[in-house]
Amino acid sequence: MKKFLAASILPLGALLAFAAPAQAQAESASATINRLQAQGFDVRISRVGNAPLSECTVAGVRNLPGAPLPFTLNDDDDFNVFTVVPKQKVAVSLNCSN
Repeated sequence: MKKFLAASILPLGALLAFAAPAQAQAESASATINRLQAQGFDVRISRVGNAPLSECTVAGVRNLPGAPLPFTLNDDDDFNVFTVVPKQKVAVSLNCSN
């Protein structure tokens, strides 16, 4: 029974050993912010701590609500109403307390 238990746990340990280095090579905070801006997002940043951006890690990324806004143009003969869709906003939470 002990051999069976060890044989079933060993592959799980190997998978976890390979998963840990992948987390250590995560994208930097500035690279994440630049990538989101390049994709057309309006990026809002919230941070905890006062370390430089190069030492910060990304704690989370979430969408911020943004609704289409009506825009009214009043010229001499009539009213024209257009719908303006603002850029999609995202919030990036940074942990800079290292």
